[in-house]
Amino acid sequence: MMPSDLDGFAPSVLARAVRRASARLRPSRFAAEAGRTRKILVSSRITGPIRRLVIAGVALAAATGFVTLAALPAQTRRSDPEKTLRFSKKHLFVNPHENATVGDLNRDGHLDIVSGAYWYAGPEFVPRTYRPNHLAKEYHRGNSEHVYDVDADGLPDIIVGGWGVDGIVWYRNPGDSAAERGRPWEMHEPWEAHVLARTRGTMEMFALHDYDSDGVPELHSANYRREQPLEVWRFAKDPNQKPVLVPVVLGAEGGGHGFAWGDVNGDGREDVLTEIGWYERPEGDPLARPWKLHTETALPHPSCPFVVTDLNEDGRLDIIFGKGHDIGLYWWEQLPPRSDGTTVWKEHTIDESWSQAHALALADLDGDGGEELIAGKCIWAHSGDDPGAADPPVIYYYRWSPAEARFNRHTIAGAADRIALGRQYSVVDLNQDRRPDLVAPSELGLWVFFNQGH
Repeated sequence: MMPSDLDGFAPSVLARAVRRASARLRPSRFAAEAGRTRKILVSSRITGPIRRLVIAGVALAAATGFVTLAALPAQTRRSDPEKTLRFSKKHLFVNPHENATVGDLNRDGHLDIVSGAYWYAGPEFVPRTYRPNHLAKEYHRGNSEHVYDVDADGLPDIIVGGWGVDGIVWYRNPGDSAAERGRPWEMHEPWEAHVLARTRGTMEMFALHDYDSDGVPELHSANYRREQPLEVWRFAKDPNQKPVLVPVVLGAEGGGHGFAWGDVNGDGREDVLTEIGWYERPEGDPLARPWKLHTETALPHPSCPFVVTDLNEDGRLDIIFGKGHDIGLYWWEQLPPRSDGTTVWKEHTIDESWSQAHALALADLDGDGGEELIAGKCIWAHSGDDPGAADPPVIYYYRWSPAEARFNRHTIAGAADRIALGRQYSVVDLNQDRRPDLVAPSELGLWVFFNQGH
């Protein structure tokens, strides 16, 4: 059935902090893109804690990634809902890595891509190894990658988490240290790896998100075991002044597969949504005590991340999600609450023709002031055991039509292209042409789709 992605990735989260930070930033060559791509690129002239807020993936929320804006109301569209954007594509690598984010690692003014054991230097995106290429039997040992200046030395580092591995690791960006030591032949050595935290080993994904709006993100973790507590990790220092992550339990009842952020009940405070329901943010310090769980938004193994927005402009937040390991893409319309404040929802089908919409993002692809939904098939997400796993991969964007009150589907990559969309991807302007592009990793390899407009 057919009547639109992150974060997160997409995406890709950090609304109040981003607004405050944006007011403090000096103009940079990338500042004009922040509003269009939901990302902020930090110039080398910026000082203080905001200097460390480097681009991350979606989405968006990315998502993917760590700059995740709070849910914004949908806007009346100026574009023809039937008119399709054109994309050119570039194949960067054949590998099984399902995650990708972006950041200016070498500080040359061009966005670079991080995916798996490699970073790809923009604007040509030539791959470079930064860590050992660990592969497991089924999955690459990495389920999330984020760019962030962990040690505050002015160089963006890389944070990595993984499936079946007990830990979150950061890789220290060496910059030009090999050349500065007079040993340029060492430039290809792996970046120094440091453990930030030991985890439960059953994490589906991590995302950077500034819960307390202090300009320093926390690490949100989504545990695919729903009964495990919902944890947020805060950056801190150990007794030796080394960076570490310290866990804070946000929800003792659990969390599960999937997450999104937005003000569900309209009280002006950003809540967090999970597979088992939504947690209501308390007044005051959001990390001082556990949040209250409301189970009326429990979702059927949703996208990780899924997205929220006021789709029909009625002043209430709506939910858009896919079944991450099953068939179907849906949106839940929030109706007027009950007298006791309990939220009420009505389900609408977007698309039931394909499966494994594992991550979603919202981005204004056509520059009309509204957002499109980006979604694609995460091929072989459970090693071929999911419904529709043998179907060919596809990547779509969906444009909301207010007049029709439905989504219109448009193709980015069709079945004949054999290109999938993995678990963490980025929607960001890579080539500075003021149009958001798509970085698409999957077990079929890493691709970039350059937005050519209409």
